[in-house]
Amino acid sequence: MRVAIIDGDVSYPPNSGKRLRTLNLLLHAAKRHRLVYFGRCAADSEEAGVAPGFLRAHGIEPILVYDPVPRKSGLAFYGRLFGNLFSAWPYSVTSHQSEPMRRAISELARRETIDLWQLEWTAYLPMIERSLPGPRVVIAHNVDTLIWQRYYENEKNLLKRAFLKSQWRKFRRFEETTFRDATRVVAVSEEDARLIRSDFGQPDVDVVDNGIDRAYFENVRGQRDPSCILFLGALDWRPNLDGIELLLDKIFPKVRAREPSAKLAIVGRHPPPQLVARAAQIPGVTLHANVPDVRPFLASSGVLAVPLRIGGGSRLKILEALACGLPVVSTKVGAEGLLVKTGEHYVQAEEDAMAEALVDAIRHPAAAESAAARGRQLVLANYDWSVLAAKLEQSWEKAQSGCRA
Repeated sequence: MRVAIIDGDVSYPPNSGKRLRTLNLLLHAAKRHRLVYFGRCAADSEEAGVAPGFLRAHGIEPILVYDPVPRKSGLAFYGRLFGNLFSAWPYSVTSHQSEPMRRAISELARRETIDLWQLEWTAYLPMIERSLPGPRVVIAHNVDTLIWQRYYENEKNLLKRAFLKSQWRKFRRFEETTFRDATRVVAVSEEDARLIRSDFGQPDVDVVDNGIDRAYFENVRGQRDPSCILFLGALDWRPNLDGIELLLDKIFPKVRAREPSAKLAIVGRHPPPQLVARAAQIPGVTLHANVPDVRPFLASSGVLAVPLRIGGGSRLKILEALACGLPVVSTKVGAEGLLVKTGEHYVQAEEDAMAEALVDAIRHPAAAESAAARGRQLVLANYDWSVLAAKLEQSWEKAQSGCRA
């Protein structure tokens, strides 16, 4: 099958959860299908330098469009935000539209037959002309309507609340249209799939969970420091930044008050300057930006903290931590979409109780690691990318047969 993948964020190097998912599934699918990958980046970016060679080496044809997404800073950004007040689409959708990408897609469709189009976000569906043949499969890494609803519900500033409510409502209307326009939708959790079916009127939804590279993580071993708390995640993703603020403002100070030896390691890509400056001022906190390999941190830390209040889909960081036997303390939102059970595989604690749960993990590492060992067995048995890639290919086959019917 000739499959075109439309992605606004080039997925190599795989230094975020979304990139890891996209890349691993495509590497497996490329063993059985002919894939062409559209990605969007700046001409002088790291991705432009390394992604084409990597993809070709693994049998995937790359087509990179050098038209980067506009920066979220400066007067031009605020001008675009103001202009979005008069748009029916949310800002993040309008900012990800690309005429050069649209032209590149149309040119490929004129040259050859595409059996199936896979969109790595609902925002990319409008870039495929309706007249182009072939079923459309949309990957719902998140349900953005839910994320923006949670942004709104967790914001205290009245002006920001007004803006967030507007974006939430725009996403609701946009996703109602795009989910229904897709031939099929692939969700990353059963919770998201149920929401798309019930609230957005799209019955043809499959679930392909997030996963791990079993061989990459299952033999990770190290000397754990029970007093070291790990926060892991992309630091330019707003739900993660919200979680970090909660951790630094309320949770970690309470932990340090009870356990003065406690440390916090923040690991992730693209931290904003204000976070870098703040982390440097807090005793016991270290920030490790853009690390090439997270496994040393997963091997040496005592517990992973997932203090998320906003989000959708499911968290790769929890799967990776448990695959390495690292104990996890997470909010309910943080563990959404996974098979893990609180008390058996991890500890669920909301913001008021998370400090106590982290202190308990520090003081009783054997009990915490026992739960993580059960979580490890669960993850290795259920979340291997090779099994999940087969599920994705089944969704492709359903989309093709449905389109022909």
